[in-house]
Amino acid sequence: MESSTSELVISLNAYWQAFIVKLPAIALGMLILMLTLWLAGRVSQALIRPVRYLSSSPLLRSVSQRAVSLILILLALYIFLKLSGLTEFAVAIMSGTGVLGLILGFAFRDIAENMIASLLLTVQRPFRIDDVVQINSYIGVVQKVTTRATTLVDFDGNHIQIPNAVIYKGTIKNLTANPKMRGQFTLGIGYDADCQQAQRLALQLIGEHPNVLKEPEPLVLVDELGSATVNLKVYFWINVESTSVIKMASVLMRDLVELFTARGISMPDDAREVIFPQGVPVTMVNNQEQVSEQKDPVKQSPVSEPQSLTDKGSAAHDDVSSENDDIRRQAEEARAPEQGANILS
Repeated sequence: MESSTSELVISLNAYWQAFIVKLPAIALGMLILMLTLWLAGRVSQALIRPVRYLSSSPLLRSVSQRAVSLILILLALYIFLKLSGLTEFAVAIMSGTGVLGLILGFAFRDIAENMIASLLLTVQRPFRIDDVVQINSYIGVVQKVTTRATTLVDFDGNHIQIPNAVIYKGTIKNLTANPKMRGQFTLGIGYDADCQQAQRLALQLIGEHPNVLKEPEPLVLVDELGSATVNLKVYFWINVESTSVIKMASVLMRDLVELFTARGISMPDDAREVIFPQGVPVTMVNNQEQVSEQKDPVKQSPVSEPQSLTDKGSAAHDDVSSENDDIRRQAEEARAPEQGANILS
């Protein structure tokens, strides 16, 4: 009993002597650890200063600063354990940190993927708040961008949340980056009409509209030959910040129909074949007389083209204003469907 007690005392004395010998090193390690915890924030701010020149994203600066602070703290902890003589324990902690990071990475893969995608979006900035964008098949105004998802307000007033990882890997079309947008529609005229005259009249009418841009110039091209019509493809350019492409196309189609009708340019329906059942009596009429009767009222005599084809008063009263400002106002007034700070300015 006395021998075991003496061995215990000797062991404790040995440990105490070893602790006394390593006490200066432990104190130094503790001092380094405390200083690192105190100065980690300031040192990390100084180290990530070049990031501020590369990007103005607050999220990128915050994540970079926290990552640098964490690395400094882990390094100080390793030095403290190394000076304390716990080398194996220090290696185990560093290894365990790496393994724990891998486990957390697999467990929260979707969250990490969206987080990384949000960082890349803030750096590359393919769009900004209030931009009108098309992401895959969704079109709307960017209302909010968080670390998880981007919120769009579409033209029906609906809130659409798209994960940032889907956005980064998808197709992004920014409709606001270039305010000029091309609109188009198809208009069919009869085979008996003069295509060149129809193209010339259409170009003159479209070019005179105050909301249609002069540059790039509008185009009226023969697109295809249908069963009963020669289809003309009309292209025009507008400023989407002030003019709606849908409203403008509607106004131009209405005006062209009125103009072609006044100039005797036919716009027939598609040809239809009528099949009568066997045994049904069919009475044939004199086609020449019927055709002549139909053509007499509309005599396509050459008409001198006026100086202007556009009714200025009508054009002034047509509502072709852009819907973008209305959607932006709705986005500002609507409740944000997801909490969290906006990472884009």
